Amino acid sequence: MIALPYRPPYRWDALVAFLSARAIDAIESFADGRYRRGGVSIAFDDASVILSRGDGEESGRGGPVFAAQDDMARARRMFDLDADSIEIDRHLALDTLLCKIMRPGTRVPGAWEPFEVAVRAIVGQQISVRGATTIMNRLAPILTPQQLAEAELPGMPRARAEAIRGLARAVADDATLLAPAASLDESIERLTAMRGIGPWTAQYIAMRALHHPDAFPSSDLGLRKAAAAMRINDLEKRAERWRPFRAYAAMLLWESL
Repeated sequence: MIALPYRPPYRWDALVAFLSARAIDAIESFADGRYRRGGVSIAFDDASVILSRGDGEESGRGGPVFAAQDDMARARRMFDLDADSIEIDRHLALDTLLCKIMRPGTRVPGAWEPFEVAVRAIVGQQISVRGATTIMNRLAPILTPQQLAEAELPGMPRARAEAIRGLARAVADDATLLAPAASLDESIERLTAMRGIGPWTAQYIAMRALHHPDAFPSSDLGLRKAAAAMRINDLEKRAERWRPFRAYAAMLLWESL
C-alpha cells in the first residue's frame, strides 16, 4: 500500500459521488467509497488516500516501481490531492454568491485517463449525465484513440461522431495533445481548433482532463442557472473575481443545484 497525503479539508464523499455517477462499466467502479480500476484500488482515510495494487507489486522493485509512480501521479490528479483547499475556499468565500454555497474542501474531479474524459465531454454535449454515461459504457470496448479513430459509432449524431473520431486521430498522432499546456488559453486554443469542439467542451476538458484550476465552461446552462445569470456575458463578468480558481467555483455551483 502507498499512502498519498492531501491538504485538509477534503470532501471525499462529494468527489466520489461525482465520479461514480460517471464511472465507465468494465473499466472502473466505485463500491463502499473505494475506486477500482484494473489492479488498482484507492480508498480514503483521515490522513491520506490509500493506493494499492491487487497484484502485490506496489512495493516498487524493478519494473513495478514505474507502474507505482504512474499510479500515484494519476491518483493525485484524479482526486485533486495537491489542491490547497484553505486558500481556495478563502478566496472564493469573498464572493457574496459563493459564500452562501461554500462547502470547505471541495475538489475538482480529474481523470485517470484524460482521453476518456475528453471523449465524454464530446459525448455529453447537450445530453444528461446519465445519457452520457450510457453511451460511454457502450464505447468502453473501443475506448482508445486508435480504435475510435476509425469507429462507425452508430446511434450518435453524425457531427458528434466525427468530432470523436477527429479527437481520436489527433491524440493517436500526438499523445501530448491532452497534456496540460503552458496556459489555460493555450489549451483552449488547441482544443477548439478541432472540428466539433467548442468553448464549453474545451473548458470541460481543460477542467477535468488537463487539470486547469481556472477552467470555466461559462456557457453551461446549469452554471448560469445556479448563478442566476442567464446571459453568458454576465456570468463571465461575475466569474472574473473567482480567478484563478473558477473550476472550483463551477463545482460549488453545480452542486448547489
